[in-house]
Amino acid sequence: MTAGVGGSSIAAELAALKPMRDGISAISLDERHRRIANAQSLMVGQGVDALYLDASTSMTYFTGLAVHASERLHGAVIPATGEISYICPAFEEAKLDSMLQVKGDIRTWQEHEDPTALVVDTVRSSGHMSGRLALDEATPFFTFDGLRRAGNAFEFVNGAEVTAACRMVKSSNELALMQKAKDITLEVQKACARILYEGISTTEVAEFVTDAHRILGADGPPTFCIVLFGEPTAYPHGVDYPQVLREGDMVLIDTGAPIEGYHSDITRSYVFGEPNQRQRDVWELEKQAQLAAFDAARVGATCEDVDRAARRVVEGGGFGPGYAVPGLPHRTGHGIGLDVHEREYLVEGNKTVLQPGMCFSNEPMICIYGEFGVRLEDHFYMGQNHAHWFTEPCHSVDDPFGCKS
Repeated sequence: MTAGVGGSSIAAELAALKPMRDGISAISLDERHRRIANAQSLMVGQGVDALYLDASTSMTYFTGLAVHASERLHGAVIPATGEISYICPAFEEAKLDSMLQVKGDIRTWQEHEDPTALVVDTVRSSGHMSGRLALDEATPFFTFDGLRRAGNAFEFVNGAEVTAACRMVKSSNELALMQKAKDITLEVQKACARILYEGISTTEVAEFVTDAHRILGADGPPTFCIVLFGEPTAYPHGVDYPQVLREGDMVLIDTGAPIEGYHSDITRSYVFGEPNQRQRDVWELEKQAQLAAFDAARVGATCEDVDRAARRVVEGGGFGPGYAVPGLPHRTGHGIGLDVHEREYLVEGNKTVLQPGMCFSNEPMICIYGEFGVRLEDHFYMGQNHAHWFTEPCHSVDDPFGCKS
């Protein structure tokens, strides 16, 4: 039996879990003001007169507001110089005012009025009757459509050149929050492995993942939870039917949950029982690919350099080439923060240079349809020269969690 897999129960593992949320520090008001100042500096450099933020994680990043996106426009305008303004339905004004961390003027619209016209008027009130207006990349089309009709004197550009440029480099506090989130999810992964027994369903394991994250102190339930047994482990995002665990099955569990909005995302693959030679060979190749990607992550290297390093290992093992299956059908990794997937991406063609503070998943999965798949996913952040793991990668196919070390 693979070490650390099986031998316990759901009840015993839930009873043994203790909250891990102690010691975290929320993002401070000073840090949010620094983020806005950074965005304004980028806007000046890019010739952007104002940035519109929709009800998105970029709104949260700059202001601390977490507003549910709907057909009713909630937004904010950050001018290249000057103070932030907020736009919301009139009946939400008092609520919004009570939630504000970064203070600013609140402008409201009634149900029969066009809120996109109010956004444009807000930009104009900052002194810009025309010019370049950057839009939050998460802005719905119906909002953009209204903005371009109301503000046809403006040139609209993708706000990601401002928002993503700020968000992709994490502060020390952001790194600490992400570390806590990942520490919690790794403990959930270890406990998940211990509850397994022949006959347990993927649904039961997913319920455990939710309960365990809650007990350990995540903000809420997992943002996502993929639990797969046997042949379905070959599918990167799972299948639409539950499975029951059998001796010799490959197990794949991919999950994560946030702390103060900052996400974890960890995948573990291992065998329930004794790995056969085919499972051993593919698992070891996957581990080599993950380590090759990590070694390639150096300040000054590019995102595509990291992807190429992992893909060379996979192809050297007889899989691929490129995105062909059996092999590695997707990018090696993604940025992470307030979104589970955010810029930048470790993928062919991305020549973005790695710099200190960037954070990435490292998950060069090997998929073999009809047999099984193996994904080992841990995350790293860029230090002054090279990458640092948030969580220690799997030890071996026989002892994935290092129980014997």
